Amino acid sequence: MEEHNANPLRFETNPYHNIVIKDRKVMELTGVKQIDSFDANEFLLETAQGWLMIQGKDLKLGKLDTERGDVIINGIIEALSYVSNKKGTAKETMMSKLFR
Repeated sequence: MEEHNANPLRFETNPYHNIVIKDRKVMELTGVKQIDSFDANEFLLETAQGWLMIQGKDLKLGKLDTERGDVIINGIIEALSYVSNKKGTAKETMMSKLFR
């Protein structure tokens, strides 16, 4: 089951960005500006430090605090990478992966 919003979820946040991963099962993020898209295998987020792609299995949004920009993702964390600061490039990367 895929969850995707046509309009990204955007909110104000503080300028600091941190990531804590606990046993590859829980990821706590601060400084999240928006959640562009997500499903059980991939999240694409804009953070205070650029676009972040998180990949894994059985990924779920555990917590969302739009006032502080805090997000918790549960599931098996397999990879995370920062992509270009430009939203268009991040989307192209994600779309190109879908059509390989």
